[in-house]
Amino acid sequence: MIMTSRLQAYVVFGFLAAFLLVSSCVSVEKKEQPNIILFLVDDMGWQDTSVPFWTEKTPYNEIYNTPGMERLASEGMMFTQAYATSVCSPTRISLMSGMNAARHRVTNWTLKRNVSQDGKSKILDYPQWNVNGVQATDTIERSTHATLLPQILKNNGYYTIHCGKAHFGAVGTPAADPVNCGFDVNIAGHAAGGLGSYLGTKNFGNKEQGAHTLPWGVPGLEKYHGDSIFITEALTREAIQAMNVAHQKNKPFYLYMSHYAIHVPLEADRRFYQKYIDKGLPESEAMYASMIEAMDQSLVDLMKYLDSEGIAENTIVLFMSDNGGFSLHPRSGKQHTHNKPLNSGKGSAYEGGIREPMIVKWPGKVRPKTKCDDYLIIEDFYPTILEMAGVNDYKTVQPIDGKSFVPMLKGKGTTARERDLFWHFPNNWGPTGPGIGATSTIRSGDWKLIYWYKDQSYELFNIQDDIGELSDLAEQEPEKVKELSKKLGNYLRSVNAQRPILKSSGQKVPWPDETL
Repeated sequence: MIMTSRLQAYVVFGFLAAFLLVSSCVSVEKKEQPNIILFLVDDMGWQDTSVPFWTEKTPYNEIYNTPGMERLASEGMMFTQAYATSVCSPTRISLMSGMNAARHRVTNWTLKRNVSQDGKSKILDYPQWNVNGVQATDTIERSTHATLLPQILKNNGYYTIHCGKAHFGAVGTPAADPVNCGFDVNIAGHAAGGLGSYLGTKNFGNKEQGAHTLPWGVPGLEKYHGDSIFITEALTREAIQAMNVAHQKNKPFYLYMSHYAIHVPLEADRRFYQKYIDKGLPESEAMYASMIEAMDQSLVDLMKYLDSEGIAENTIVLFMSDNGGFSLHPRSGKQHTHNKPLNSGKGSAYEGGIREPMIVKWPGKVRPKTKCDDYLIIEDFYPTILEMAGVNDYKTVQPIDGKSFVPMLKGKGTTARERDLFWHFPNNWGPTGPGIGATSTIRSGDWKLIYWYKDQSYELFNIQDDIGELSDLAEQEPEKVKELSKKLGNYLRSVNAQRPILKSSGQKVPWPDETL
C-alpha cells in the first residue's frame, strides 16, 4: 500500500507523540526515585559539631567548625534524640538489617572469624554472640542472616555505592567485602572497623605502597599511597567519581558514605589543624578538631557536587553517627566528659554513648530549618530509606524491628508515641567508665532504665528532666523500676536475647524482671 504524504505525516506524528509520552513517563518515574546519600560518621559525639542539638549552644559547639552540617540543618530537619548503639558493629548491622541488636546478636565489635572481642571479667562469662557479623547467606557460622538494605535498593534500580568503613562481616567471611552485601561498588571497605592511619604518606596503614596489610590497612586506595592527602578527602573524591558512573548509567544512586573518621588514631588533617592550635587547643584536641572539620568538608564537597550536577533537589541526604563520641585516652582533658551535658561516651549505656547528631534533608518533603524532638533508633533507617526510595513491595528473611520515621520527616505524625526503645549489650567492650559494662536498657517516654548484669542492679533516670543522668531515681521510684523491668524482660525474651553467665553459679544472669 502506498501512503499519501499527509498520511505519512500523521503516522510520523503519531510515533513521535508516543515516543514523547513514553519519554515523559520515564522521566517522571526517575524523578520519583530520588538519589540517596547516607552520610555515616564513626565515633562522632552529639557535641562534636558547631550545630547545637540541645536547647542551647555549648562550649563544645563553640570549638568545632562544621559549616556543612550547618547548611544541611538549614535545609533539612535536625533530630535531637536520635539513637544508635554504644559501639560500632551493632549499629552497622542494625542499619543493614533493620533488626535490633538483641535480635541479631552482633552485640560487640567484630574482626576475626569466630573470635570474640570481649574483654575478661571476674564475675561474668559472655555469651556466644554473632562474632562473624551479618551475612547475605545462611551458611556462615555465628552470624546473622539477613536481606540487606543495599541489596533491596539494587534490586529496585539503584546503583549502590559503598565508600569507606564497612565492618559488616569478620575477616574471611563473604560480608567482609561489601560487594557481597548488595553494593555495586566497594571503595575502601573491608572487615576492620578502624584503620592504621589516615595519612596517604603512611599508605593509610598499609606497610608498603600498593599493598594491603591486614587487619588495619585500608584497601583500594593504592593510587593515593605516598601522597600527602588525608583519607577523608580521598574517599570523597572516589565517591564523587562513583556518583558520576551512576549518572552515566542513567540510574539513581544510593551512596553509603561511611567515613573512617573520627575514630582513633588521632591524626592531623593539615588543611585544618593549625587553626585549632592557634585557638590554644592541646595537640590531641587540635588533631581531633581537624578530623571533624575534614569530615564536614567531605559533606560540603558532596553537596557542592549535587549542586553542580543539578541533582540536589532530587537527592536525599541523611547524616548520622554510629555511636557516641570517644572520651578516653588519647583525648586530652578529663575522660568521659567530652560529650557534656551528656554523661560518658562511646561504649556507655548512658546518653553520651548512644545519642547521636542526626540531620535529614529531603527536598520537597522536609521543611527546611526544622527540628524533631521525637526519639528514634538506628534500625529505623532501614524501613525509612526504603520508603523514601519508593520501595514498598519487598520481602526479607528477617523480621524488621525498625519503624519508618517518614511521618516525623513530613510533620504528619510520629513513631515515638507509645513506643519503647531497647539496647542490649551482654558483653565487655574492654575499657571501663561510667555506664560501660554488660547492660540492657529501655527508654520509655521520658524514662530510661539500665539493668546491670554484673550485680543485677538498676539505674533509673528521667531524661527530660535530667539529660546528664546525674540523679538515679531507682530507689525513689520502685514502681517505675518494676514497670520498665517487666517491659525490658518481656522484650528480651521475645527476641530470644542472649545473657551473660555468672561464674559463681554457672547460671545465666536473671532477666531484668526476675530479681525484683
